[in-house]
Amino acid sequence: MLFTILHERHFQYICTLLNILLIKSKYEVMNNKNQSVCNARKLALTKAFPVMLGIAFLGVGYGVYMRSCGFDIIWPIFTAAVIFAGSMEFITVSLLLSTFNPGYALLLTLIVNGRHLFYGISMLEKYRGMGRKKPWAISGLIDEAFSINYMTDIPPGTDRSWFMLFVSIYLYISWIGGTIIGAVSACKAVTDIKGVGFVMTALFIVIFISQWQKETTHGSSILGLAVAGVCLPLFGKTYFMLPTILIITAIFTVRWFATKDKEKLL
Repeated sequence: MLFTILHERHFQYICTLLNILLIKSKYEVMNNKNQSVCNARKLALTKAFPVMLGIAFLGVGYGVYMRSCGFDIIWPIFTAAVIFAGSMEFITVSLLLSTFNPGYALLLTLIVNGRHLFYGISMLEKYRGMGRKKPWAISGLIDEAFSINYMTDIPPGTDRSWFMLFVSIYLYISWIGGTIIGAVSACKAVTDIKGVGFVMTALFIVIFISQWQKETTHGSSILGLAVAGVCLPLFGKTYFMLPTILIITAIFTVRWFATKDKEKLL
């Protein structure tokens, strides 16, 4: 009888000790995970903050521009929240003011935002394993988010998926906030936004140079330059983007199915 009682108590002690160790292990795992998410949030803010200022400024210009075209205050805020495509939103203003032509709107959207096809291809590997965060990160993959997420080397102890999601969230908030400020104020002092569009061109130049420096072979970059160089004189500066995108997409698609080691194409 005494042996049975001691045996039961010994078994209870072991179970209690195991529970304590299990709780401690779970706490350490949760603590490490929370720390990696916290590191991701801080790193994302550090990388995104300079860009957020520029996006907020463009948002102010967009809000003022749309109000100056006669739209009510709700329209710039609504389109900024739903479209979130930068240059395409400025074009949307003219589309809304002109005769409705869905075919032309679709073609224009493909020409202006067709570059996102290559953003998606480039980010395939980086977006793996993101789980439920993946759709939100993809929907927020604008030019600046792609630039930051693609070129940033994530240090150890930082959650990569949360970093990319926080970058998109910060940029989205800055765009919406800037648009609200512009729509509410509608100040004539900032209606002249000529030259702002070159910011996008400068950004693409920086992305290209950074990508060129990171590549071991420059086949993809040279291919893009060659196709664009051929299509520009053939189709003109207004329409060359779409055939360039279609040709490069077709070439990469053929290479994708023809190459066994597909990781090298990413």
